[in-house]
Amino acid sequence: MSEALITGEDGLARPSWASADALMREYYDTEWGMPVTDEQGLYERICLEGFQSGLSWATILRKRPAFRAAFAYFDPDVVAAFTEDDVERLLHDEGIVRNRAKINAAITNAKATVALREEGGLVQFVWSFQPDETPAPLSYADIPSTSPESVALSKALRKKGFSFVGPTTMFALMEAIGMIDNHLVGSHRRGSSGVWPLSGSPAGA
Repeated sequence: MSEALITGEDGLARPSWASADALMREYYDTEWGMPVTDEQGLYERICLEGFQSGLSWATILRKRPAFRAAFAYFDPDVVAAFTEDDVERLLHDEGIVRNRAKINAAITNAKATVALREEGGLVQFVWSFQPDETPAPLSYADIPSTSPESVALSKALRKKGFSFVGPTTMFALMEAIGMIDNHLVGSHRRGSSGVWPLSGSPAGA
């Protein structure tokens, strides 16, 4: 088993980042790497990955209920209509990350999400960048911070008006929503998404 994996009291192997904190463990066991294929869910993930920039994911996860309340549960239609008064309201909301640029990006990205419906929608657009194969990392050293697909997705989203969607942020998104399976080999979650059987090729390929 990889040295980066820790076997918990339940006998299940997880990476160290998902082993020490109960909230992170639940996220890893139930959400991370599972497919997100609805517009609202994918828009939320893009926003939260943007807010996470420069911070830990644990911080964002703990604040997620407050984020959802502040951003109308990430309904793109509602957030797209936010005004400067809403921005000021959010800047005074201690439950979220109070960063004007990131708040404005969430509103900008809501408008871009709505606009993308005319071209098939956000979900179809993002998932079109799914690679032909997924990595099979044995350790953290095997996991890069970007990929050709995350670079391409970042550029494409920026052309569509999105912001805070850099290549590293998009690579994290691709991991989180199951577009790639970066569960370490030996983890109890490896191959669990249904997108990537253990062969490393897409389901149905």
